[in-house]
Amino acid sequence: MRIWRGSPYPLGVSWDGDGVNVAIYSEHASAVELCLFEADGSREQRIRLPDRTNFIWHGYLPDLRPGQRYGFRVEGPHAPREGHRFNPHKLLLDPYARWIDGTITVTDRLFGYPLGNPHVDLAFDERDSAPDLPKCVVVDAAYDWGDDAPPRVPFERSLIYEVHVKGFTVTHPEVPAHLRGTYRGLASPPGLAHLQRLGVTAVELLPVHHHVTNRFLLERGLANYWGYNSIGFFAPDSRFATHGGDPVREFREMVRALHAAGIEVILDVVYNHTGEGDERGPTLSFRGIDNAAYYRLVADEPRRYMDYTGTGNTLDATQPRVLQLIMDSLR
Repeated sequence: MRIWRGSPYPLGVSWDGDGVNVAIYSEHASAVELCLFEADGSREQRIRLPDRTNFIWHGYLPDLRPGQRYGFRVEGPHAPREGHRFNPHKLLLDPYARWIDGTITVTDRLFGYPLGNPHVDLAFDERDSAPDLPKCVVVDAAYDWGDDAPPRVPFERSLIYEVHVKGFTVTHPEVPAHLRGTYRGLASPPGLAHLQRLGVTAVELLPVHHHVTNRFLLERGLANYWGYNSIGFFAPDSRFATHGGDPVREFREMVRALHAAGIEVILDVVYNHTGEGDERGPTLSFRGIDNAAYYRLVADEPRRYMDYTGTGNTLDATQPRVLQLIMDSLR
């Protein structure tokens, strides 16, 4: 697989019509590998990114195409007491991924330390996490929006309806069974008709970023239904796509259909923390890419995370690249 120097911008894995540019921020890493997978998750190919500019590791692959499954492995110091938790045995999600293909089920191999080890998170786990982690997918960002535009209803005339994508239609008898609980179900004729009968001018969607269900919920046979535990701030949650469907396309189609029906779309977003939890949580993305750069750590004990909201960690929005990630996601 050919790889050229590429560009540090845009961040993420971006198809430009000819090839794919790769750019990922990690201040303390010593090396970054792009890991390519077959659609079924097999046959991993690792390609080291050749260049670094202002702590952004980058490369350009002229032979890569949309639909390619991928992740990252990042090398660097494993020194939890100093805030560094690099572990190249752990596959990592792209913070800028547009599509995460599958639901994250938190298994033992996703942790950076062996569960049950007396040293807890200070220990180092050498098991490969790739078999248990959903892969990111290269997306063609081009989309024909036609003459789509938000209705821009004056606020004094707005009626905002807070809604959960799955809960809105999962038991709706008039929505086709294969569309219930999905983006397409919400935008189906019965779904739109219900909103219009109520006089709704805007839907406020409960979190649709790709999220994680905490292990303690899974052990009790429960799930994080509401979604306030994001791990992919650019990726529509694939749980709400139809079976085998493209969540990015289906999300866009939902927005177009709502706009055409005179209904604005507002997103409930959560940027104060991620689904990786505290120091005992799994290594899924940010923790393994550069823990000390992405998270706010306790100043005199950087093994620990600042936890202002009871979520286990706090994204460090005082860091310019973290703030940029949040702003890029909002845009």
